[in-house]
Amino acid sequence: MNNTTYATPFAKPLYVMLKPIGAACNLRCKYCYYLEKKELYPDDKRYVMSDELLEKFIKDYLESQTMPQVLFTWHGGEALMRNISFYKKALELQKKYGRGRQIDNSIQTNGTLLTDDWCRFFKDNNFLVGISIDGPQHCHDKYRKGVNNEPSFYKVMKGLSLLKKHGVEYNAMGVVNDYNVDYPLEFYNFFKSIDCRFIQFSPIVERINGEPASWNVPAAGWGDFLIAIFNEWVRNDVGQFYIQYFDSTLANWVGADPGVCTLAKYCGHAGVMEFNGDVYSCDHFVYPKYKLGNIKTHTLTEMMYSPQQMRFGQDKYDKLPRQCKECDVLFACHGECPKNRIIKTKDGEEGLNYLCEGYYKFYKHVAPYMDFMKKELDNKRPPANIMQYLKENRIDAMI
Repeated sequence: MNNTTYATPFAKPLYVMLKPIGAACNLRCKYCYYLEKKELYPDDKRYVMSDELLEKFIKDYLESQTMPQVLFTWHGGEALMRNISFYKKALELQKKYGRGRQIDNSIQTNGTLLTDDWCRFFKDNNFLVGISIDGPQHCHDKYRKGVNNEPSFYKVMKGLSLLKKHGVEYNAMGVVNDYNVDYPLEFYNFFKSIDCRFIQFSPIVERINGEPASWNVPAAGWGDFLIAIFNEWVRNDVGQFYIQYFDSTLANWVGADPGVCTLAKYCGHAGVMEFNGDVYSCDHFVYPKYKLGNIKTHTLTEMMYSPQQMRFGQDKYDKLPRQCKECDVLFACHGECPKNRIIKTKDGEEGLNYLCEGYYKFYKHVAPYMDFMKKELDNKRPPANIMQYLKENRIDAMI
């Protein structure tokens, strides 16, 4: 494609996630891809963002926005290792430079450091809290452990109870690995049991010394996992529990924005800034090759709209192997995340997604259900009508 198409990945507002504590974390989850990022900064072991740099980021980020509503996302490591006063300072700066715009904040946490004080702060300031839970105890504690290998499940559940106690809006992020992939309904029913209405699944795909990690979710198993949960959801929970993968799949089915970068045709609009001001193309590409610059010397607009970042976003589609471009469900996955494109096609071409087999199985299974829900939407009816249709017709499967 020629340069005139470069604007395509940036139909969305510019978005930069902030890591005020870098890779520092109080847990040592075995599968964590981010702990290794400490090695990028061997001369700075504190991983603490200065107040001056915080102010520069907030001012620059707000100036880069073209929409009246602006979202700040705070991440880690473990973002709560910065104290409340840091985030109070951030809110003051948002107000100072916001020029009256609506500003929202979200923060991702492992939940173990949540207290009444934190939860009151989040409630008072309308934070959306993302909390990481990998399912019921035996699933969660398999890999999500502390520095001394102690389990973390009960600490996380205590933190979750505090969020509920104070009425803090939250959603859950569950990592799917080689262990909990075998318990799809137990996994899903756990989140239903704690009345978590907004659920995200993240399949773990990492490499160790160039080889797939032992804790990676198996490709075929990933498809089976999604199908098992989808079958339960489509019969009982549409419109009641919101599962990011299913909502995004339906969005792609109707030609709308999927709302998640991994399933979009292009990426590149969402960068990440480290504690020292270094900006990278993506949270999953914090490597020297993908460094765009530093906010001390370049504006976020300059970095995020640079030719390097434009090419990064365009490559999500351009570098798909032929097998993907000829696939009948490409519109639904768009090759998923480039970080997972680590295997070869059947013809030996590089760049096939490690999870391709599972995604293909899932999309072929859900196709008739998605077709039905698309028809409902086209006729301005709720897609949740599919539940009544399946019940009235006593349909176990639409394939």
